[in-house]
Amino acid sequence: MQPQTFVFFGIVGSGKGTQVKLLMDFLKKKDSKHCLYAYPGNEFRKIIESDTYTATLMRDSVSRGELQPGFFPDAMVTNMLINFLTKDSHLITDGWPRAIPQSQTFEVMMEWYKRNDIKIIYIEVGKEEAMKRNLLRGRHDDTKEGIEKRFDEYINSVIPAMNYFKGKAGYTIYTINGEQSIEDVHKDIISAIGF
Repeated sequence: MQPQTFVFFGIVGSGKGTQVKLLMDFLKKKDSKHCLYAYPGNEFRKIIESDTYTATLMRDSVSRGELQPGFFPDAMVTNMLINFLTKDSHLITDGWPRAIPQSQTFEVMMEWYKRNDIKIIYIEVGKEEAMKRNLLRGRHDDTKEGIEKRFDEYINSVIPAMNYFKGKAGYTIYTINGEQSIEDVHKDIISAIGF
């Protein structure tokens, strides 16, 4: 199997993380290629837990509910590709790109790394369902207002970042109904991407 490239989009609570893990397990069974999971969220957490000047500034802005500047996830993903992507690796990104300039950067990266046939998986979940799931998780930042703010940011920034790839050669967007069981979402992803 050729090395595959997947980009996951979905509002917080859409089950993206779970689906990424299921897809990685599926790919591992199908062939034994290395799978690079480029997820800036993990890297953000590492920085925030560190004892650096950057961590102090980041904790401040997070406590005010602000988004981090785009150069952070850009740098994190770039770093992961430089250090861990091989010619034969599968690549999955999640949580990036989140704005049109990042989509443009991603496009340049994929061209440079000779990646084409990029599969964009959009797990679609409505506002009501996302709200319900996020409130059930009970994380400290999962207030009704906080979730509304994230949902609006998602519609205004992230959806346009995904739509940037619409109709571009080498990119296909698959919209998956995220309001089904975990198993059914996974089945739909596998059948959509043609495995």
